[in-house]
Amino acid sequence: MSGGARLAALMERGAALLGSDYAILGGAMSWVSERNLVAAMSNAGCFGVIACGAMTPELLDAEIAGTRALTAKPFGVNLITMHPQLTDLIEVCAKHGVGHVVLAGGLPPGGAIERIKASGAKVICFAPALALAKKLIRSGIDALVIEGMEAGGHIGPVSTSVLAQEILPVVAGELPVFVAGGIGRGEAIAGYLEMGAAGVQLGTRFVCAAESIAHPNFKRAFIRASARDAITSVQIDPRLPVIPVRALRNASSELFTAKQREVAQLLDDGKVEMAEAQLQIEHYWAGALRRAVIDGDVEHGSVMAGQSVGMVTKEEPLADIVATLIGEASAALEQRAA
Repeated sequence: MSGGARLAALMERGAALLGSDYAILGGAMSWVSERNLVAAMSNAGCFGVIACGAMTPELLDAEIAGTRALTAKPFGVNLITMHPQLTDLIEVCAKHGVGHVVLAGGLPPGGAIERIKASGAKVICFAPALALAKKLIRSGIDALVIEGMEAGGHIGPVSTSVLAQEILPVVAGELPVFVAGGIGRGEAIAGYLEMGAAGVQLGTRFVCAAESIAHPNFKRAFIRASARDAITSVQIDPRLPVIPVRALRNASSELFTAKQREVAQLLDDGKVEMAEAQLQIEHYWAGALRRAVIDGDVEHGSVMAGQSVGMVTKEEPLADIVATLIGEASAALEQRAA
């Protein structure tokens, strides 16, 4: 069997779930994973995912319609579980007949999975630990993403390779599992598929696609960066649990420290509840990311990037990035079989 045929066989389960040619999920990156990049991913044979982030239902409605105008291929929508209008966002997805909803940001609230499945859509959730993976499987989800701390944006504390070793042997037989975090080359894709993954999720690798609307400054920052430049944010107040965020080193880390102090003071003064405090932190990141991605302020905005950023060396058409990844994965499998 050729490397290409072997790759297709290993990806078959994940690709069938997604309805795509390749079992490659697009990582949902706020402001970056919008209609242009999502449609380009799906048109290239992967599976694009809209990052809803802090969008209102009206904005998501327009984004789904805009994506549909650019591709006839399947794509999904990533929803944040703590969004105050989660139920309304689920309804927007159902109205458009979105086939896959990815839930991120913690355990889904009661009824969310059932509402999504009632619309006929498949539910994909993130599991940063084996116990959570088992709990989500019992709740009836259709697929899992296990994302290691090498990823960009909000991250957990465990590396991708450890999560894959811990979770794949136990649950990969029950449902498709996609591995994410720090994947920048096809050889790594092949390796995780051989370990039992049904597919992979990549975000950072696609930021500098020609179709990405990210500001030229944002793309230049990626192209210049090395793995060690993608660092994690620091929590300054244990009473205010802050999920670490991985981004390129710049002045924004000081701004985030100041924001944490401000929100912690509001908690001390009894002016906000914990849920509202956490929401303020989320809104901070959404604004900081927008400044970098859209406005091009890569010094004071948040340049969220995974550690695979060092493998992003130029701006190129998304189809070329996919062709490179598939070529590398096929060659690696061919070589291993020789």
